[in-house]
Amino acid sequence: MSKNITEETLAKKVRLFLNFRRYKIETQTEEKDLINYVVTKKGEDGKTLLQVIYGTTLASGKVGVHHIRKLKEKIDKEGFKAGIIIGQGFSYSARKEAKANGIETIEERRIPIFNIFNHYLVPKHEILKKEEAEKLLEKYHVKPYQLPKIKASDPAVFLIGAKPGDIVKILRNSQTAGVHVTYRHVI
Repeated sequence: MSKNITEETLAKKVRLFLNFRRYKIETQTEEKDLINYVVTKKGEDGKTLLQVIYGTTLASGKVGVHHIRKLKEKIDKEGFKAGIIIGQGFSYSARKEAKANGIETIEERRIPIFNIFNHYLVPKHEILKKEEAEKLLEKYHVKPYQLPKIKASDPAVFLIGAKPGDIVKILRNSQTAGVHVTYRHVI
């Protein structure tokens, strides 16, 4: 990881990340330069393999393509539904390989060290389930692209795990309206 990040800070970031995405840790195992977490999400079938790499053999400290291939092998061999890998940075080849295999890559520096949703200026964000999104679009007679947009790189959207094409429900507290609800299409 970053030269100035401690193991304690990294562990805190990983716990926060899992909390943001509503994952529950089933098992945790440590290997030479990485930690494997088997996680599940309430209401979803299957397990996800989250791998945190804190040491690489590359001089740049970035995660290489061989890490992605090892993770993909493990996912296929043990029957995981998805894979997530967290590292200091990723080589171009590693990002390309991960994208081709449906593995999410996350740079450690993108995960905050505190819960941003505890700040009074950051409203609650939720990803709408497919059925809820269809009902919303039918109710307002719109297509997803007609909704206001929000980037997938937005910190709140990234942390809850929304992907392009998802619809996010945002609940803001309002002094006059109580709670103001708005919807955004993730691009």
